[in-house]
Amino acid sequence: MLVLACTGLKVPKEEKPREYITDTPPEGLPGFEVAESAYYLRRIAEGDLVQVQPGTAAKKAKAPPADGPTVTA
Repeated sequence: MLVLACTGLKVPKEEKPREYITDTPPEGLPGFEVAESAYYLRRIAEGDLVQVQPGTAAKKAKAPPADGPTVTA
């Protein structure tokens, strides 16, 4: 399956913690090719990664907002 990280995130690859999936696809590819494993499915469910369809332009997802107090003026 093809995935990209949400904008501004670097997600460690499974079993290669010093290599990252970023929000910029590798040259000539729509996304990073990864196995359909529990690790990547969990990262998609958590919003760190988005799945990309082959042959389509990927829409970059924004990183989810950090949980914390909301300040209104």
